[in-house]
Amino acid sequence: MSEGAAPFRLERDGSLAHLILEHPPLNLFDAATFDSLEACVGELAADPPRGVLVRAVGRVVSAGVDVAEFEHLTPTTAGQLWMRLVGVVRAFEVLPCPTVFSAHSLTLTAAFELSLGCDLIVASESATFGLVENVIGLTPGMGGTQRLAARAGAARAREFVMTGDRYDARTLHEWGVINKVWPDEELEERALELARRLADGPTLAHAATKRMVMAQQERGIAGADVVMPQVSGSLFATEDLQRAVQTFLREGPGHATFQGR
Repeated sequence: MSEGAAPFRLERDGSLAHLILEHPPLNLFDAATFDSLEACVGELAADPPRGVLVRAVGRVVSAGVDVAEFEHLTPTTAGQLWMRLVGVVRAFEVLPCPTVFSAHSLTLTAAFELSLGCDLIVASESATFGLVENVIGLTPGMGGTQRLAARAGAARAREFVMTGDRYDARTLHEWGVINKVWPDEELEERALELARRLADGPTLAHAATKRMVMAQQERGIAGADVVMPQVSGSLFATEDLQRAVQTFLREGPGHATFQGR
């Protein structure tokens, strides 16, 4: 990383955007990290790609938040910071494209909370995860507790946050938090392959799927059922579906090329 470069940066490669954290030596989240994350998410929201792969460069994904950032916070300013950071995670969650977080090693606090805002989390076998805010008498402030509960259940979330223990990728896969666990030497290639496959797929249908999952989480099954006809039905107005149907009828499945419109 060049001197003075922002901790988070965006690199676009065709249909796929890479959101990359590089803030050596430990990829700590400090004011500059939060600012650059917010800027990158704003850029993605203003000009959405068809897929996002989130990854980090370095020995660890992140060793957490720089505790110096908390030294002069008051209840008021802390609340304002949490509102801002949760807003960033929510803006990332509602991007109209699939998002994949790739964790190759230690992933603590803010980085893990960001991963929980992604559609899919993939990890290497040696990766470990933790929300360790309890060591300074704090609880997670970027929405990690509630998002972990949504994936793993309330009891698991309480255990994870209250103990502050670190958990390996296999355990979190068993809990339903992590989607895929791959050998360390395969993670980079397989994460990229997955993210690119999603980005080259039916983007508008993926966006509809995200809306339906969010509707279920916020309104329950009955509430999601109410919005499903409009969300799913609207796809019949897209070029993607019309072309895919014709391709299926003409050539069979697996030959459609999606353009996200």
